[in-house]
Amino acid sequence: MGRRVALTGATGFIGAALLAAFRARGWTVRALTRRPRAPLEGVCWVEGDLSDETALTRLVEGAEAVVHCAGAVRGASQADFDRVNVAGAAGVARAARSNGVLERYLLVSSLAARAPHLSWYARSKRDGEDATAEALGGAVPWAALRPTAVHGPGDREMRPLFTLMRRGWLPVLGPADARVTLLHVDDLVSAAVAWLEHPAPPTGRFELHDGTPDGYNWPRIARIGEEVWGRRIRPVRIPAAALRGAAAVNLALARLVGRAPMLTPAKVRELRHPDWRCDNTAIQRAVGWTPRLDLATALRRDPTLGASKGS
Repeated sequence: MGRRVALTGATGFIGAALLAAFRARGWTVRALTRRPRAPLEGVCWVEGDLSDETALTRLVEGAEAVVHCAGAVRGASQADFDRVNVAGAAGVARAARSNGVLERYLLVSSLAARAPHLSWYARSKRDGEDATAEALGGAVPWAALRPTAVHGPGDREMRPLFTLMRRGWLPVLGPADARVTLLHVDDLVSAAVAWLEHPAPPTGRFELHDGTPDGYNWPRIARIGEEVWGRRIRPVRIPAAALRGAAAVNLALARLVGRAPMLTPAKVRELRHPDWRCDNTAIQRAVGWTPRLDLATALRRDPTLGASKGS
C-alpha cells in the first residue's frame, strides 16, 4: 500500500492513537481538524468539518487510503447522531471515491452497530456503515471495524470506571451476569494497520475484542481489579430505575441548555444490554491480526492507574 493516508477524528482518543501509529511508520497523513493545530512532522492539517465538502475534497486529495474515525458519541436526539455518524460518514466516502487514486477505505465503527434497536447511537453507527457502503459503491475494498468498549490512555469513558475500581469500588450498571467484551486502543490500532497494510484487504464488517471471547461479567472485572491492585473491590449495584431516572433528567436538562448529553435513556439501554460478546475470528483469519492486551495486562501496564508492587 502507498503511504498517503487521509484521517478524520485525528484529535480524538482513537484517532490520535491512529495518527501516532501512522507517523511512526513514516506515512504522510492529511488530517481533518475543526481548528488550527500546531505543525506535526508528516501531517498536513486540513481545517473543516464533516459537513464541509470543500474541506473533505482537500482532505482526501491524493490519498491512497482513507480512515474515517470521527464520530459522535453524545447527542440529545437521533438527528444529533445521524448528522455526524451517517451524513458525515457518507460525505467522507463520497469524497474519497472521487479522488481518483483511492485504493482502500477503512471505517472505524462500533460493536453497537450490531444492535441498532438499542439506541440512537447504535442506529446511527449501523446506518453509517450502510451509507459508507452505498457511497463507495464497490469501487474499492472497504471495511468497518466494530470494536467493543475501547480503553487505554486518553480514554474518557472507561477511565472513570477504572479509577473508581482502583479506589476500591465498582459501579455495577447492568445485570451481574451481563457479558461485555473490551479492547485496548493499541490493539484496535494494530488491527487497523494490519488491514491497511494487507496486500489484498478484505471487504467486510469485523468485530474486535481483546482475546477474551467469552467476555467479562461484573464479578470477573472486580476479581481482575483485585488481582492487579492487591486490594478488595466492592461491587455497588446501581438500580435500573435510578439509572433510568437520572438519564431522563439529564436528557431534559441537556435539551434545555442546548448541550449534547452522554447519559440518556437510550444509552442506559446500551449499558444494560445483557450480551456484548463478539467474535474475532473473521478479522484474525482475514489479516492475521491478534490482540495482545487483555484487561488484566492492560491495567497492569497503565502507568496512570498503577499496579500494586506484587503484580
